Amino acid sequence: MRFTETLWSSITDIYQAIIRHPFNEELAQGTLPREKFAFYMQQDALYLSDFARALATMAGRAPDEEALLQFVRFAEGVAVVERALHTSYFHEFGIETPTRQQSPSCFAYTNFLLATTACRSYQEGMAALLPCFWIYREVGHDIYKRAAPNNPYQKWIDTYAGQEFGEWVDRAIALTDRIADHASETQKERMRAAFVSSSRLEWMFWDSAYRLEAWLPS
Repeated sequence: MRFTETLWSSITDIYQAIIRHPFNEELAQGTLPREKFAFYMQQDALYLSDFARALATMAGRAPDEEALLQFVRFAEGVAVVERALHTSYFHEFGIETPTRQQSPSCFAYTNFLLATTACRSYQEGMAALLPCFWIYREVGHDIYKRAAPNNPYQKWIDTYAGQEFGEWVDRAIALTDRIADHASETQKERMRAAFVSSSRLEWMFWDSAYRLEAWLPS
C-alpha cells in the first residue's frame, strides 16, 4: 500500500463529514444561498493567496530540481485556473472584491500551512498541503455525479471534477509518496498528523462559509 493510501484511510470520517456537510449538499442541489457561496468565494480567494505563498516556500526548500519545478507549476495552476474561476463568479454573481479580513477558520488554516511549510520539516509541509488538492478533487467528483441540472455552481463543480485539476492532484500525490519513500517512521507519523490537521481545517473552512463566520467584536 502506498503511503498516501494510508493517509487517505486516516481521514475517512473527516471526508464523509465534508461531503455530507450542508454547504456541499446544497451546492450539489444548486440551492446553496448565493450569500453563502459569495462568502466562501471571497474567503477562498484570500486562502489561495497564502496557499500560493506556502507552495513558494516549499519550492525554496525542495531538495532537487524536479520537486522545485512541481511546486512552481502548482503555484502557477492556482494563479491561472482557480483565480480565473473566482473572477468568473465575482463578475457573474456581483461579488465584491475580496475583503482583506480572513474569517477565523481561513486564518487558522492559512497560518497552519504557512507555519508548517516554513518551520516544520519539508516532509510535513508536503503532507499539510496535500488535502487542499486531494479533498477538493474527491468532493468535485462526488458532487459532479449528483449535481442538479442547470446548477448555478456548475463551473465550480466542473473545475474540481475536471481532468486538468485531477492531473495536478495526481502529481501532488506522487510527490508525497516520493518524499515518504525517503522518510523515517517518525517523519511519516508527523506527515500523517499534518495531513489530518489540514483535513480537519478543510471541514472547518466549508463550515465557516455556511455559518458566515465572523470574528467576535473587539
